[in-house]
Amino acid sequence: MSYEVLIGLEIHIELKTKSKIFCRCSTEFGREPNTQTCPVCLGLPGILPMLNKKVVEYGIMAGLALNCNISEKIDMDRKNYFYPDLVKGFQTTQYFNPLCKDGYIELNSEDIDKKIRIKRIHIEEDTGKTIYDEKGNLYLDYNRSGVPLIEVVTEPDINSSKELQLFLNKLKSIIEYTEISDCKMEEGSLRCDVNINLIDKNTNKKTEISELKNLNSFRSIIRATEYEINRHTLLLKNGEIGNKETRRWDEGESKTYLMRKKDSVENYMYFHEGDIKEVLVDKELISNIRKKLPEFSWEKKERFIKYYNLPEYDSEILTNNKYLSVLFESTNKYTNDPKSTSNWIMGDVIRRLNEDNIDVLDVKFKPEDLAELINMVNNREISNNAGKKVLKVMFEENKKPREIINRLGLSQINDEEKLKDIVKAIVLENEQSVEEYRNGKERVLGFLIGQVMKETKGKANPKKVNKILLSYIN
Repeated sequence: MSYEVLIGLEIHIELKTKSKIFCRCSTEFGREPNTQTCPVCLGLPGILPMLNKKVVEYGIMAGLALNCNISEKIDMDRKNYFYPDLVKGFQTTQYFNPLCKDGYIELNSEDIDKKIRIKRIHIEEDTGKTIYDEKGNLYLDYNRSGVPLIEVVTEPDINSSKELQLFLNKLKSIIEYTEISDCKMEEGSLRCDVNINLIDKNTNKKTEISELKNLNSFRSIIRATEYEINRHTLLLKNGEIGNKETRRWDEGESKTYLMRKKDSVENYMYFHEGDIKEVLVDKELISNIRKKLPEFSWEKKERFIKYYNLPEYDSEILTNNKYLSVLFESTNKYTNDPKSTSNWIMGDVIRRLNEDNIDVLDVKFKPEDLAELINMVNNREISNNAGKKVLKVMFEENKKPREIINRLGLSQINDEEKLKDIVKAIVLENEQSVEEYRNGKERVLGFLIGQVMKETKGKANPKKVNKILLSYIN
């Protein structure tokens, strides 16, 4: 049997505006519950919402970045459903006339070269947040109510978890480069619902669509999707098609569970929002926003290869994340050594970011501090291992490299007279090893260098030690 996987996405991206979509309440994350609300975002009787112009501009920016057509006029609609965190009993969104339509993202890898069609991008308000405590009590925080979103809806063009991973990575990169959102999944700035079903190529029999909700990381999205692919495959093998339903992913048990039967469009009773006037989108506005489109990752990658003479692999890694590419270029201004700068960022910096689970935007040190550390290692002021220790402290404390080096006593010993005395003592203590080296056992040299490094607690300049040691032995 041969099956085709059909995956479509609904991706909610929180826009980085200072105020909400229909009122002036702050969108700052992490404030005390229910301290950023007003009669408008709480939907109290008699209020009149006013559309935030910046939300429309950011929506247009996203549409242009994703190759969409921009609508000449837009209006808002009401999506009616009941849920405790939806304080008004309806969500103000776009259904009949979205801001952006008919876009695409190109996927390019060794074995994938295709376009994923984007059906629509519309602007809307976020709901509040439901919180459960350990006893099962329900609490509602409406700070998020009215925070502006765009929803990116794709066609079911994704046919594997690998394509899904490529798509999500590229979409996140594009949005980060536009700077309309920080895309922090841990703060809810990027949330993704996955719609998935399978078709039997021999019989054209399709399973019913499952919608996966509450996925808070790319890792969870991929794992949940792969689980559903296997579940739908078993349905078809057993001659079943399943039910149209919404399911949740349990990370601990690595499986999905039924949440509810999936609603149809009719259940939401969409109708026009009469309290918000129709907006005409000026062509000059679209043109001005198009001029502000940034240099995207694939363009920057080619520039890094040509201008900095970096390998393709380095350029790919550095430009996948906008802020990583900024760190590279800002640091290289002070090192003027692209390959060395790339090696440090791709190696120890990225490893530390992953181990500490922090975003590159949240690092404590400045690019010039990282450059100073790299220059000190390159100039043999400290050893490479000492540099790694210093970087670890730089991640933990807002201190300068030289201050850390002095505090930890990590400066490299370059004084040749001092090194000669140490080497001479080691040679005298290890006469048998010296004799073995003279008799052809060259690997003994490494042992002798190691003894010097041990004596100096790793501070001796290994190149100078090697040179002095050979002169003594010979």
